Amino acid sequence: MTSTTAPETQTSPTSANPVAWIVGLLATIIAAVLILRIPPLARPWPQNYDPTGRWWLSALLAALPVVVLLGSLALLHMKAHYSALLGLATSLICSIWIFDMPASLAAKTAVLGAGYGLLPIGWIILNVIFMYQLTCEAGLFRVLQESLTGITQDRRLQLLLIAFSFGAFFEGAAGFGTPVAVTAAVLIGLGFKPLPASGLSLIANTAPVAYGAIGTPLIALQGVTGLDLQQLSAQAGRILPFFSVLVPFWLVWAFAGFAGMIEVWPAVLVAGVFFAIPQFLLSNFHGPWLVDVVAAVVSMAALIGFLLKWRPKRIWGFEHEGELAARGTHGHSRALVARAWVPWLVLTVLVFAWGLPTVKTALDKLSAPKFPVAGLHLMIQRVPPVVRKPTPEAAVYSLNWLTATGSGIVVAAVISGLIMGFTPWRMAQVYWKTIVRVRFSLLTIAAMLSIGYLTRYSGLDAAMGLAFARTGVLYPFFGTMLGWLGVALTGSDTSSNVLFGSLQRISAEQIGVSATLMAAANSCGGVMGKMIDAQSIVVASTATEWYGHEGDILRYVFFHSVALAVLVGIMVTLQAYVLPFTRLVIR
Repeated sequence: MTSTTAPETQTSPTSANPVAWIVGLLATIIAAVLILRIPPLARPWPQNYDPTGRWWLSALLAALPVVVLLGSLALLHMKAHYSALLGLATSLICSIWIFDMPASLAAKTAVLGAGYGLLPIGWIILNVIFMYQLTCEAGLFRVLQESLTGITQDRRLQLLLIAFSFGAFFEGAAGFGTPVAVTAAVLIGLGFKPLPASGLSLIANTAPVAYGAIGTPLIALQGVTGLDLQQLSAQAGRILPFFSVLVPFWLVWAFAGFAGMIEVWPAVLVAGVFFAIPQFLLSNFHGPWLVDVVAAVVSMAALIGFLLKWRPKRIWGFEHEGELAARGTHGHSRALVARAWVPWLVLTVLVFAWGLPTVKTALDKLSAPKFPVAGLHLMIQRVPPVVRKPTPEAAVYSLNWLTATGSGIVVAAVISGLIMGFTPWRMAQVYWKTIVRVRFSLLTIAAMLSIGYLTRYSGLDAAMGLAFARTGVLYPFFGTMLGWLGVALTGSDTSSNVLFGSLQRISAEQIGVSATLMAAANSCGGVMGKMIDAQSIVVASTATEWYGHEGDILRYVFFHSVALAVLVGIMVTLQAYVLPFTRLVIR
């Protein structure tokens, strides 16, 4: 689990022909409008989960888009937007010609998925990078990174504080790629190379994911399963705390090797334990809403307090740095350091406030028009055994531009820009440069979400899920891996819960294990798939200005993702069948 070094060269698309780019965008919008105007079908289309008559062959064919997408990234070294478009083409072929999805439904589904890719996810990335660019141009990002050396110069401990504890706060407050975008950018500023900065941010963003965005994944899981939300929260809180302690050790081990991790094990233990205990308590006795936020704040406070009193025998630096002093002298005045931290404090406060249910509800009333997609809304039926009775799939696009986390980020960026002395015109120039910089990332994310939506609406996901459900007594393990697959496919623990939550409950009741356990296992297994989903990888490559190297990032994190998911599967299996673990299960 030693770290891999990255090439020094960073590539980032920073130039473009504005006229060609705008013409291409307008052509895409016109094509999308024409697709949405295709006349609707006469009656709903029922999904077919076994078009070949052989369940194993149908499952293999359903997996083709995933194989093409990840294979072209990791093995063929294709750029992410080409891999995404190739995966999208494969999804369309499989959906229409193998699973018999009407072409009009497939086209409209792809457009709907692309819309969700741009808002809310692409909107987050665009505005996080905009804020990062503002702080860099003001010269304050370097001040911020140097101020962190006042806590510790040890790179292992900086990684622990930023990627794990600080990242968990952003996961709890916002989710949807925000923690990876922020922590990867900060790590790059601290001198981490692009590959470790990207990969380690992805590994760190695991244990908090099930309670991300103020508990959104579990709230969605409750909606599709009908199980009690408090019980789902508590059950997840009886699985994940073990991994909240493990992941910090795993993270530092992946970066500095086993010997390097052992040297700082007391600090690693403090970060993990002081996250795991609040996670358990809040999830079991309060609910899913503030689990990550409170746990992250407690973990950060405990770790910073500990580091001010304790230091490792050897202060670990990069190869060119050698051994460093315990804490550096950054040479900046307190006023300048405070000014450097103000943008990120403004971001933290606004993102947290934006995610509060009361705030979101109030803003939704002002700005969330919903558009049922004509000819797609309620025109696809999920059928048994995935659901108990034929159930129409909703296809409604919510233009929640005001409540989207990205809107809170852009407000924070504008406020911070004014504080830093930027004029509105200068901020507009930086914003345009940011759009040009992330244009391929936005295209990639739109295509990724199109694949995810096609996978769901065509029934490809259910064909794979039903294959997992045939594993009988081993289902607790493979059901957990199904959650992992769902997040790897869709890029979202929330989406994975919506896709497979009902199937998990039905399969659990047939096998005779706790439905609450398996529904929670879907979410807990899913968190380990977060680091390999293409959407998260693109977020990381964009934040580190390493676009075009997504295959390298995927190879870096793939083993960690599979190994951690297997460990979650083993834990769930023990809870299903073996004392004393079964006492942790809510029946």
